[in-house]
Amino acid sequence: MSLRVLATRLGLSITTVSRALDGYEDVAPGTRIRVREAADAMGYRPNPVARRLRKGKADAIALVMPTEPGRFFEPAFGELLAVIGERLAEVRLDFSLHAARPGPGEAEVYRRIVESKRADACLILRTRRHDERVAYLASENFPFLCFGRTETPEPYAYVDGAMEEGFEALTSRLIAAGRRRLAHLAGPSNLTYSGLRARGFSTAIAKAELPPARIIETVSTEEGGFHAARMLLAGAERPDAIICATDRIALGAYRAIAEIGAMIGTDIAITGHDNIAAAAFTDPPLTTMEPPIQEVGLSMVEKLIALIGGADPAGLQEVLPLRQIPRASSGETPIST
Repeated sequence: MSLRVLATRLGLSITTVSRALDGYEDVAPGTRIRVREAADAMGYRPNPVARRLRKGKADAIALVMPTEPGRFFEPAFGELLAVIGERLAEVRLDFSLHAARPGPGEAEVYRRIVESKRADACLILRTRRHDERVAYLASENFPFLCFGRTETPEPYAYVDGAMEEGFEALTSRLIAAGRRRLAHLAGPSNLTYSGLRARGFSTAIAKAELPPARIIETVSTEEGGFHAARMLLAGAERPDAIICATDRIALGAYRAIAEIGAMIGTDIAITGHDNIAAAAFTDPPLTTMEPPIQEVGLSMVEKLIALIGGADPAGLQEVLPLRQIPRASSGETPIST
């Protein structure tokens, strides 16, 4: 069954039938109902390519995943991408995933998406303080949504977790529990989340009137966490709490703590962020935190749809509180998860 045959049987023009199926309001409500009922009865299914050409839309959201060489999956984003993908499917939007290392190759992927109109909007993960992706898409007037914030002065749409407040609350909690020699293993300084999490940690230290704590920057991997923790533990005064910017950094720090024979949760408290699957199965289970993933994913899809429809990005900004997940690694009373 083609669109032409359907139009002929209904005694309508192809344009009218097409616009009725696409829900355009310039077609009378009664005609829209008649066309849809006839299409269902005759088993008509629109050609997706032709439909996209008519609408001038790709019916797709693109995500370019920042990756390391030979690596695509990032555990911290697994559940979030599942939520986003399922919701996009419900509203009949495709979700295209691309992998690219930050730099010229990544910029080229974004250019291809924009110039070929392969997507109606882009989702940006792991925002940078000075983010060239944001600058490029804004200059092209191409819809995009950030998971995270950046320092661009121009209004842009984003969903983020309240990381500064979350890390301040966690650090204050450990101080209240008696920890006095705290340190922070931070992520790369070019990434926005690293600065926000470090600032929350430092604010809690200052409010408790403790001496300035040691902060070591590292890459957000288990290897990075291992080497940074080794450096930290080699000092004259070992910390009694290590607040890590991510769970993967924390998992690397576990090994460094084991090397010196210290007990995690008693001698040294350790915490992370992301609540990756492995965090609940370490020995001891890792204290961590995360934004409400289901709420974040649904909010992102809602905002992406609004952006495609022409909404003002300045009105599509949301910061959600983090969910704290105390477990044995911080010496606190664990909660059920």
